Amino acid sequence: MSDVVKAFNISPEIHAYLIEHGSRPDAIGQELIDTTRELGGISMMQIAPEQGAFMTLLTRLLGARRAIEVGTFTGYSALCVARGLPDDGELVCCDVSEEWTNIGKPYWERAGVADKIDLRIGPAIDTLRSLSEDDGYDIAFIDADKTGYREYAEELIRLVHPGGLILVDNVLWMGTVIDPDVNDEQVEAIRAFNDWATADERVEDVMLAISDGLTLLRVR
Repeated sequence: MSDVVKAFNISPEIHAYLIEHGSRPDAIGQELIDTTRELGGISMMQIAPEQGAFMTLLTRLLGARRAIEVGTFTGYSALCVARGLPDDGELVCCDVSEEWTNIGKPYWERAGVADKIDLRIGPAIDTLRSLSEDDGYDIAFIDADKTGYREYAEELIRLVHPGGLILVDNVLWMGTVIDPDVNDEQVEAIRAFNDWATADERVEDVMLAISDGLTLLRVR
């Protein structure tokens, strides 16, 4: 029975039930979600609430003190990770947009996590290359341009200490990863990344059907 599909497509009603029966966004988190929704279709770039709760929990379970995020958007994922860090923890956020990240800053302040967040505006690969593996990062999250996933992951394997985690978002790309009729640059990059992550012996990997697909890479 191990190969029987137990997952199913989640309706809006099931999704609401799922959120209701987990750690729901508090007032500050919900306001940030609502504010991001006002941006229109691009708000789809924001992680789902249940994914945010999962990332906070993982950060706490690891006892993480140092974290890296590649792709911050309006700051909800950063809020979730920062809340999982201790008071003296640090989250380095890499993004190219001051416009989007500025939306999140007031919410970080109100949540009392702004002092933990080191936001660096510029190409993420340059920021990652400037960091030292001696800093010993515990957890990382990739949610940025899909064509850069492999390069980001290579740098993060260098930066995250053995036993640490790298989380990678959108690895199912709304199911198009298995659609032979979809061959645009982004989906091809995700397919290539997924194949690489499974084959690379430097990491253990598991792909979960959370939101748009979330891969966890444990650095060996």
